[in-house]
Amino acid sequence: MPTTPLPRRAARIAAVTALTAALTPLTGMPTSGAAPMAPGDNGTLKIHTAPWDGVARTPYGDAIDEPRVCRFYLDAANFETITAVTWNIGTQPNVPGGATLRGTLNLAGGIGHTEDLNLPDGQYQLTWTFTGITGGERQKTFSVDCRTSMTTPPPGPQGGPPAGGGGIARGEAFTTVAGAGIVGLAAVGGVMWFRLRRRTHGA
Repeated sequence: MPTTPLPRRAARIAAVTALTAALTPLTGMPTSGAAPMAPGDNGTLKIHTAPWDGVARTPYGDAIDEPRVCRFYLDAANFETITAVTWNIGTQPNVPGGATLRGTLNLAGGIGHTEDLNLPDGQYQLTWTFTGITGGERQKTFSVDCRTSMTTPPPGPQGGPPAGGGGIARGEAFTTVAGAGIVGLAAVGGVMWFRLRRRTHGA
């Protein structure tokens, strides 16, 4: 039975081991294309309703994000160690000479909010950035709509007479006709009773 010399066998084992090591991914190496998160990258500016025309303020720190508002404010959350966020609001799509707002929001403990803001009705884009941001500025769109129809209740049932000018409502018409019918029946019944009474007495 043929046998493989020990030096040749050892060489083959060493080659297989080296190939296996080359094909095995190294642990702890960063995944290709994944950028590390910087402080504040998980932060967001939320659009919240400010008091107007009887509408209550959305509380500071609320998790809601409102895409349609009238008066509003920006509420910052989850910015970790970031102490300031620069924000800008412009028309969407961009309109030359359109309404804009911009400012810097100072944060404490990664949170904060602006004062109450106003803009003309329309569609807007909010963008924000901060020192050390990864991947460029963040953005979201929202609309400003202060029309009175937002708080006007839906119309109720419409009253008035049915078709035919000068008519009366259906309920009143029914009552009047029914009353006239009752009076007519009473009159006919009285005449019949009077005639029967005269025949009985031979009149």
